[in-house]
Amino acid sequence: MKKYLIVGLGNIGAEYVNTRHNIGFKAVDFMANEAGATFETVKLGALTEIKVKNKVLLLLKPNTYMNLSGKAVQYWMDKEKIAKENVLIITDDLNLPFGTIRIKAKGSDGGHNGLKNIQLILNSAEYPRLRFGISDQFKKGQQVDYVLGNWTDEETTALKERLEIVSKAVKEFALAGLNNAMNNYNGK
Repeated sequence: MKKYLIVGLGNIGAEYVNTRHNIGFKAVDFMANEAGATFETVKLGALTEIKVKNKVLLLLKPNTYMNLSGKAVQYWMDKEKIAKENVLIITDDLNLPFGTIRIKAKGSDGGHNGLKNIQLILNSAEYPRLRFGISDQFKKGQQVDYVLGNWTDEETTALKERLEIVSKAVKEFALAGLNNAMNNYNGK
């Protein structure tokens, strides 16, 4: 069975659980719950495995904190012998409206410290990523508080439906390839 590494970026600790910056953790948690899978604490993170038809998706939540995510990504790529094109990084994006999805094969880190570290460790900006829009509804100088802030009640209500779409997009990535996932889910 072909393996994929699906990495949800976030920060460990109770104070970060419902923050915008932890949407990657929320996405892989959602997928694990859908499949009835539970995470196990492993080297550099928490990991579980789900099967989608004839594909194995390893869902990873790095415990390295956001700024050192690349270490966990590289370790699990090497350990499971997963090629870069079969890795999908799920992260938050301030430049997209709330809940909007953008899947790309490569790109800049966009100022995102998690992506910046992954790019540094992998020595490449060419790896698939799924960005989840958290919007930029904050006052000047308030970016950190906003990103590390909790979802509003409206956002929390809308998250379930948005996470269902993320889950479908990730499965499409594994089953039909990156281009199909981009064509069918970008902008949704």
